[in-house]
Amino acid sequence: QLQLVESGGGLAQPGGSLTLSCSVSGFTFDTYTIGWVRQAPGKEREGVSYIRSSDRTTYYADSVKARFSISRDNAKNTVYLQLNSLKPEDTAIYYCAADRVATMFLDPSMEPDDFDGWGHGTQVTVSA
Repeated sequence: QLQLVESGGGLAQPGGSLTLSCSVSGFTFDTYTIGWVRQAPGKEREGVSYIRSSDRTTYYADSVKARFSISRDNAKNTVYLQLNSLKPEDTAIYYCAADRVATMFLDPSMEPDDFDGWGHGTQVTVSA
């Protein structure tokens, strides 16, 4: 059973930084694409970033490109999302998700049940 546990969210000031971690278990870590999806109140889910298992290709939504950075440590079964230059519009619940198909993260109508694994989420609030 795929299990994903997020940590590292919290309150940050505009321009600040946070590091999110996603610890995974219950599956062969390096056979899944793992990424981050966020949802702000009243808005659709947005695939923020993912990193593919096959070739470590990364993807970033235009809204976070050049500000966020994703990485994975296979030895620790952990994926990280570094959030820099944070903006108030980055405020959302950030979910870690896993799937064998990377394009799942690009589907604007995505639902948690569509993924092989979905975490409980961690709140990121950006406010002065």
